[in-house]
Amino acid sequence: MDKAILLSELKFKAVRSSGAGGQNVNKVSSKVVLSFDLANSLGLTQEEKELLQIKIANKLTQEYVLIVTSEEDRSQFKNKGIAIKKFLTIIENGLKVPKERKEVKVSRRAKEKRLNAKKVMSVLKQNRKKPNF
Repeated sequence: MDKAILLSELKFKAVRSSGAGGQNVNKVSSKVVLSFDLANSLGLTQEEKELLQIKIANKLTQEYVLIVTSEEDRSQFKNKGIAIKKFLTIIENGLKVPKERKEVKVSRRAKEKRLNAKKVMSVLKQNRKKPNF
């Protein structure tokens, strides 16, 4: 993954933000919509593209375009920075390969401890019953 190439492939669009803000909402286009074409990216290898298509499939359109929006701030410039950070975290988290789990044998001491706890609970529950005369 080459971040410089990825950042150069991003497309930005400024849109009017929704929600509260008075006249500012009606006048200023502060919401930023970032779009990234995953299928035609030169900053990712083919294996990385395939991995991302699987891991972030719910965030991609049918044409494999990732769309990230930011309308957290009143400033368009700050929203652009926030959108870039969101984009990079999505890509980095999508490219992480989880470690394989190694199976470990349960120790003898752990087995004994579990069985003793079961015996204690069993005795405790037996003592709750009404005595049978």
